[in-house]
Amino acid sequence: MDWMLLLKAAVMGLVEGLTEFLPISSTGHLILAGALLGFDDDKAKVFDIAIQTGAILAVVIVYWQKIKSTVMALPTQRLARRFALNVFIAFVPAVVLGLLFGKVIKAHLFTPIVVASTFIIGGLIILWVEGWGRERPSSEHPDDHARILNVESMSPLDALKVGLVQCLAMVPGTSRSGATIIGGMMLGLSRKAATDFSFYLAIPTLIGAGVYSLYKERALLSMADVPLFAVGLVFSFLSAWACVRWLLRYIATHSFVVFAWYRIAFGVVVLATAYSGLVVWQA
Repeated sequence: MDWMLLLKAAVMGLVEGLTEFLPISSTGHLILAGALLGFDDDKAKVFDIAIQTGAILAVVIVYWQKIKSTVMALPTQRLARRFALNVFIAFVPAVVLGLLFGKVIKAHLFTPIVVASTFIIGGLIILWVEGWGRERPSSEHPDDHARILNVESMSPLDALKVGLVQCLAMVPGTSRSGATIIGGMMLGLSRKAATDFSFYLAIPTLIGAGVYSLYKERALLSMADVPLFAVGLVFSFLSAWACVRWLLRYIATHSFVVFAWYRIAFGVVVLATAYSGLVVWQA
């Protein structure tokens, strides 16, 4: 058993769990972390997608009561059926566009320089949406101008729009959660509603991506890889569970501005070290 490889798997699992649900791009961080660790071959790319399942399990546990009550109410309650339909509608664009363009995007855009650039662009967009530098709502009433205050109030058209915005995250470094949360806020969702719907939408999106990737690349894998993937899944789950619980408390009284500045600073550091030759970021 290669203990150094298992240590790398643990680090990558921590990175995945801590970044998956923050608007800072888990894929971008995994690409950069993999480049530094030398953990970026074809099997590692499958690993990066597969361990998202651990992070999703954390969301299922945190939102278990809502998920359970919705499933139980599907036969009798129209509101539950509309919520489930909205999640499905938002999920479909990622499936269609992912199948059409996923291979091309992975071949040409999964590089540290692209990730760093989208980090910076995404940070600037967050600052604009949050109204940085202009008068903003107070922390006690952060959603005064929101049209939709909870996920139950979303229409199918609202869900479709969020689903289309999620597809922007196919470009690495954009952030799936960032696209759905910030995009949702731009579409009129409250900060809480956009965050909740982003988490619910993550369940079919990331599980589907993980299962599809494992099936498509099954020839690369063997039973000897089970410990590697298990370590990544466990660390991804633990760090994601802590992160999701913290984020739900944080957004009650804070904006996403701090994440915007983090994205910009991180992107600038990657670009500076890459162009100066201080760090050789592998594609």
